[in-house]
Amino acid sequence: MEFRLLGTVSVETLTGPLPLGPAKRRSLLAALLLSANTPVSLGRLTECLWDDEPPSQARGVIQGHVSRLRALLAGADAEAYGVELATLGDAYVLRAPETLLDSQRFEELLMLAREQRGPADAVLMFKEALSLWQGPALSGAFAGPPLRVAAHSLEESRLATVEQLSRAYGALGEHHRAAALLTAETAAHPLRESLAAELMLALFRAGRQSEALDRFHRTRRLLADELGIDPGHELADAYALILRGAPGPTGAAPPKSAEASPAAVPPGSGGSPGAKGPSRVAGGGTDAAAPAPPRPPFPAAPPSPAGESHPVDLLPRAPRGFHGRAAELAALSRSAAGEAPVCLVTGPAGVGKTALALQWAHRNPALFPDGRLFADLRGFSAAGEPALIDVLREFLLALGVSPRRVPESVPAAAALFRSLTARRRLLVVLDNARDSATVRTLLPGGADCVTLVTSRHRLEGLIASDAARPVPLDTLETDDGTALLAGVLGEERVLAEPVAARRLSELCGGLPLALRVTAARLAGRPRWTLAALAGELADERGRLAYLDVDDTGVAAALRLTVQHLPPGAVHQLARLGHHPGGHYDPYAAAALAGTDPVTARAALEQLAAAHLVTETAPGRWVLHDLVRLYARSLDPASAREALIGVLDHCIATALAAADTAEPGGEPCFVLPEDFRRPSAVQDFADRAEAMRWLATEREDLALTALAAREAGLDDRAWRIILLQWPQMVWRVRDSWSPLLELALESARAEKDAYAESRVLTLLGWVLTEEGRTAEAADLLERSPVLAREAGDPLGEATALVNLAVVQAELGELPTALENCARAVELTRGEGDRHTEMLALQHLARMHLTAHRPQEALDCARTALGLGPEHEEAARRSLLLAVCGEARLALGDEEDGVRLLDRAAQEAERDGYDEGAVRALEALLRVSARTEFRRRHDEALRRLAEES
Repeated sequence: MEFRLLGTVSVETLTGPLPLGPAKRRSLLAALLLSANTPVSLGRLTECLWDDEPPSQARGVIQGHVSRLRALLAGADAEAYGVELATLGDAYVLRAPETLLDSQRFEELLMLAREQRGPADAVLMFKEALSLWQGPALSGAFAGPPLRVAAHSLEESRLATVEQLSRAYGALGEHHRAAALLTAETAAHPLRESLAAELMLALFRAGRQSEALDRFHRTRRLLADELGIDPGHELADAYALILRGAPGPTGAAPPKSAEASPAAVPPGSGGSPGAKGPSRVAGGGTDAAAPAPPRPPFPAAPPSPAGESHPVDLLPRAPRGFHGRAAELAALSRSAAGEAPVCLVTGPAGVGKTALALQWAHRNPALFPDGRLFADLRGFSAAGEPALIDVLREFLLALGVSPRRVPESVPAAAALFRSLTARRRLLVVLDNARDSATVRTLLPGGADCVTLVTSRHRLEGLIASDAARPVPLDTLETDDGTALLAGVLGEERVLAEPVAARRLSELCGGLPLALRVTAARLAGRPRWTLAALAGELADERGRLAYLDVDDTGVAAALRLTVQHLPPGAVHQLARLGHHPGGHYDPYAAAALAGTDPVTARAALEQLAAAHLVTETAPGRWVLHDLVRLYARSLDPASAREALIGVLDHCIATALAAADTAEPGGEPCFVLPEDFRRPSAVQDFADRAEAMRWLATEREDLALTALAAREAGLDDRAWRIILLQWPQMVWRVRDSWSPLLELALESARAEKDAYAESRVLTLLGWVLTEEGRTAEAADLLERSPVLAREAGDPLGEATALVNLAVVQAELGELPTALENCARAVELTRGEGDRHTEMLALQHLARMHLTAHRPQEALDCARTALGLGPEHEEAARRSLLLAVCGEARLALGDEEDGVRLLDRAAQEAERDGYDEGAVRALEALLRVSARTEFRRRHDEALRRLAEES
């Protein structure tokens, strides 16, 4: 068995490829394979399968595709290969040996190729890696945004491999082969400058100088016509070298004059026409995760005024135990390829921004022949920021300026710094910057200089004023986190407890600082097991304490970030820590903090700028687990007040959503006695928006209800659950029973007959739809009695309808008819048309079952007359279908066919495929029209794809 992503997404077996079916199923498989052996959340899968707003039944569609994939894998004896598609809570994980995945074998071959000492062996490895590609990555799948990013990343890796193979050919003197390889790729990627530059050099070394120069001019014109830009440094460098006849075989030693002095080539020699100064290697297109093979000598920078013979280097040592971050390293290389670029590495405290910056700087020394400067700006340090004049003095002294010549004022020192760096190729690393103004003062003056800034803030001002190119840094994936632990503890200790190592990585939330603290604790205690420490970290109450060692730790890092926030943002952060769910919108945040949505949004934006919260979608934020624990510690006394605020927010918003989705339906209209109405409640424009909110917030609403139950706030818990009834009705087979059972516990704990009756009624109906008829009957027998005790006639009517449905299924049709008729009487007495329609709908269907077509027709017509034209599509379709079947039973085939066709059309128009199938099946029993058969099959197909 083999899983393929490098081409059409497929599963190859001994008997051929598995029939994966529609593109979305391939997308699901691709998403699981890209994170093989790691759980992938339902939200992440939804992003992969839909480009825009997912449908309300997205969860069901994904479950259906997972079910079909499981069946396909089981039929191919996947278990024998160690392959398993498992469900973990609200996520799925595809467990498979890495050797079965072509993308993993590709990466392994690349790693082996880079370790080869001889170019001949490297060529064999690179060719073997490229042979795994069967076409564009992730072909045949519907590419949602995450999959598009993944496909682009894989393609970038393939192109970088092509460039490395060409250099290996060059090292063997096989320049014709390198040229042939690059010609094909350049034709497919004509705007990729690094490919064009490599091709030019390969052609030149193969003795084809005119072709090399022609390639430059063709690429230059194409860049101008298509993008309106001039060639970058790498392309211009290759052109200048060819004009001078400089490049020898790849890897050749530089001339002795170049070895003797970094300023051996005089300023301006060999530059491309119109160039502003000496060219600089951009590094675009090379694999940023490993040093590039040796390249031909390039023109050196002009001599510095101080005349030093060795480049300055203020960089701290390279970080040890660095793992992963290939995509971010490559992004830095791309960002550094422009003119005077400012690269901005941003992310939360402890995510490894400094480590990434230093790793990239140490891996790319050839890009900066004039040296590398470094300053820790201590923007989030308890020691405070250094004076700008001190930073500039250190830079100027390193560049050879006499101490007596260093200006005393910041503007003068900054001007001298810009002047000295104007014609150099220099890297300036500004670590831990707090604001844009500080960075601007320290920017070098040269077009060939690169400035690399790290910050916990987004520094949007620097992006606006200096076109800084952001490289956001997120937490590590589980595998990279485990590798980081192994780098400190040794592979043997981690391999001895692989499950515990992965659990530690997960408990640290992929935060490198937390992982390093964890590794430090274990390294100093060789007798401790990884599993024992994982058990201690699993307790949220002490997790932050365990992640501190000496003066280093997650809490300390977060404290330094928080102390620079305004009071309103700190207050908001403290209250967010008490939210039982995982996501926040401005309304929920306002309810937690006791403010309004406008104030809450402003605070959330400030927290996001400091990377303490992350905006996952417009107006929707999340907290990292460790940040949440720290936030909770800021104001523990406010926990209950914050919880009640968010519970009442959930009740108020769910009431608004239910009222919009089902006007007239009122499952729990009595609010808690001490209910605190939020300062503002979200409005819903229409049913679709309300249903979308209920679907999106389902997980958080469940967590909130559970927290209410645990806090003894049962009067809130059952309401939050019951108010989701429109979504339960629409997605009835979507595993609602456990949540409703929690609501039943809360109602009984409150000794609230009204609540218990309402919950029993809904739970009984859900169990009926799940095929658990006997259990449903036991529950529903009690519900009408409780409703009468509570003085809730509408609740009694709904309970009688649901009980009647179960009785009809159990063959007790006379009793069922009697209960439905009683429900109609109760609703008429209360003047509630919405519930009367429901009762009449079921009474009509039961009359049909009892072979009373006229009574069925009368009930259905009465029900249709009660509701407006925009009444819920599902109910109208079902009532029209009953009318059609009744007309057929009465012998009026023409009117019956017309009504059934109308029922099917309304169901099709509103996406109610179950209703369409039911109406079309009734049509096909009396008509052989091709159109009905086609529509029936299409509706069935849609249902199958969603199931």
